[in-house]
Amino acid sequence: MRTRIKICGLTREQDIDAAVSAGVDAIGFVFYPKSKRCLTPARAAQLRRRVPAFVDVVALFVNPADDEVRAVLDQVGPELLQFHGDETPQQCAHHGQRFLRAFRVGAPGLDTAAGLAAQCRAYGEAAGWLFDSYSTGYGGSGLAFDHALLDEVRADPLSRPLILSGGLKPENVGQAVRLLRPWAVDVSSGVEVEQGIKSSDRISVFVAATQEADAK
Repeated sequence: MRTRIKICGLTREQDIDAAVSAGVDAIGFVFYPKSKRCLTPARAAQLRRRVPAFVDVVALFVNPADDEVRAVLDQVGPELLQFHGDETPQQCAHHGQRFLRAFRVGAPGLDTAAGLAAQCRAYGEAAGWLFDSYSTGYGGSGLAFDHALLDEVRADPLSRPLILSGGLKPENVGQAVRLLRPWAVDVSSGVEVEQGIKSSDRISVFVAATQEADAK
């Protein structure tokens, strides 16, 4: 199986071009005001025009108001919504759009394999479950988590597609893919030179390392 690749937190045209040229499957725009990678809907709409057919745009939110999501849907038209906060299953599904549910592994209630699996089951309508490391900043920290905490999720026959995030970078993504065989990997800080500024070289090496792991 081929591991899909998402680059998140894109803020510049040249970084979108680099990701697309490297062959990624999806790019992520952040709409969380406390993030240094945050975009306005108008700016995201400009960047969206650089994204060609068959590359998905994912809009990341953290506990958003309904009108914030609606503005992004109307102006940007993402293929997927990603909820990275404390949203309930009902709040995630409320917008009638396909969505990813992110889980901050290591947070209270998500710090054991059984607890994590139980939380995941409540979001059975999600198009995928994304696993990031716990941090007060809701992602993008570059921190890793104990992958053994995914054991029960991976064994669950009703599990949704697993998207691995949290601390991934060109130097370790191959090992993670070989060990866990996720549906997709998601990286932000691991391919940056500073917050919101991506490195085209690191993007290319990240993609190549993922593809090489798939072949083994």
